[in-house]
Amino acid sequence: MTAFQELMAFQRETEALGQVMGRLGWDQETVMPSGAGAQRAEEMGALDGVLHARRTDPRIGEWLEAAEAPDEAGARQLDEIRFVFERTQRVPARLSAALARTTSLAHRAWAEARAANDFEMFAPKLSEVLDLTREKAAALADGGDLYDALLQDYEPGASGAELEAMFGALRPRLVALRERVLGSERVVPPMDRAFDEAGQLAISTTLAAAFGYDLNHGRIDKAVHPFSSGSGLDVRITTRTELHNPSNCFYSTIHEVGHAAYEQNVDGAYLLTPLGCGASMGVHESQSRIYENQLGRSRAFTGWLYRQMRGVFGDFGVANEDDFYAAINRCNTGYIRTEANEVHYNLHVLLRFDLERDLVAGRLEVADLPEAWNARFFKDFGVEVDVPANGVLQDVHWSEALFGYFPTYTLGNVYAGCLNAAMRAEVSGLDEALSLGDTRPATDWLKTKIQRHGKRYQPKDLIGKATGAAPSEAPLLEYLETKFGGIYGL
Repeated sequence: MTAFQELMAFQRETEALGQVMGRLGWDQETVMPSGAGAQRAEEMGALDGVLHARRTDPRIGEWLEAAEAPDEAGARQLDEIRFVFERTQRVPARLSAALARTTSLAHRAWAEARAANDFEMFAPKLSEVLDLTREKAAALADGGDLYDALLQDYEPGASGAELEAMFGALRPRLVALRERVLGSERVVPPMDRAFDEAGQLAISTTLAAAFGYDLNHGRIDKAVHPFSSGSGLDVRITTRTELHNPSNCFYSTIHEVGHAAYEQNVDGAYLLTPLGCGASMGVHESQSRIYENQLGRSRAFTGWLYRQMRGVFGDFGVANEDDFYAAINRCNTGYIRTEANEVHYNLHVLLRFDLERDLVAGRLEVADLPEAWNARFFKDFGVEVDVPANGVLQDVHWSEALFGYFPTYTLGNVYAGCLNAAMRAEVSGLDEALSLGDTRPATDWLKTKIQRHGKRYQPKDLIGKATGAAPSEAPLLEYLETKFGGIYGL
């Protein structure tokens, strides 16, 4: 074999082992026995050690030196392998394994603390995770900004300063829109009755199929915090149910299907290669958010969903499709990011972005985090946080050392706004199809423009190719102001 072929064969095995480790994480959050946490931490640490050794194998450097890419895609494969090789070499094996073990234990500590509404139960493990994360960031930054170094795992090419500027442009108009909506005379009541779990999960499965999720290569389970896991031929999602809030289940499912469809639709030629996954977490989030919001919460699609709910639950207290559309998009001040409406959602993300930058930089310590969170939440939302589970304990990310992940949620919304504007300019009859529960005109466009390429292009380049313009927050803001202006008569 040529050096390129040898390298790609070696990489295929590494990618396969990475999928195995991902499956262990899926198992931990879905069906793992509660008493297995300590052993699972050792298993995760051991497998991470194997992966770290493979990713820093000296032969990779030799192959990279000798390899000649057969085409443009091959050149991108080499770029991605080189990026991971050089980056992984900077992190000592014992630190990588320690992070794997500690985050496995911290995840369990977070879940228990969240259930008990007791931050102090989680604080010691979070401190350990943060210390290890700072050490990793310092190794990666090579004297540069620690947070920027971490960002590269989630949004290659992004910087904290760049994101801060974009978010700074978003914030004033989001705050102004929030104030106008909450000051509107229109009152949109919530759906207020019990919806049995079996009915919710039945509609959840219907929705997954409607958005193109291939259950022959996936499955839907329940988890505390919904997520998607895997790529290629095995992509799994989770959802959750809430007795009096079925939209939580429905839109968690649609959101995670957006992630899963992306992974399922990557060109099969890239299976178990560095290009066989999403371009970045921001681009990934653009798919989940456009599925969930611009498509799933549109007037056209909610009309179809209303009819599905009537078929399962009968008369559930919402008079017609227009009222249901308003109820699904009801704008209220809530504590939980994953349940937030589109007007408030990005304000939740910006709070986390600012706090985690301060944590990584050492400007904020774990002991002071709840107070900082609560003060910022009151400033942004005008409401006091009542319990930790509705505040600092609501998200799983920091227990898993995912510092740098949160801003990709808002970046994904920005990308989704750009994609939605371009898609609606190019795809005719979109709303007519959505009103029948047919998402294919939209999802086929997204598959062609984004999903099939996997990691072939850098994030900004991919969005630019799909839309014909550089990413901008303007389309998202225009979409939000038009949509909620119509619902609330602004």
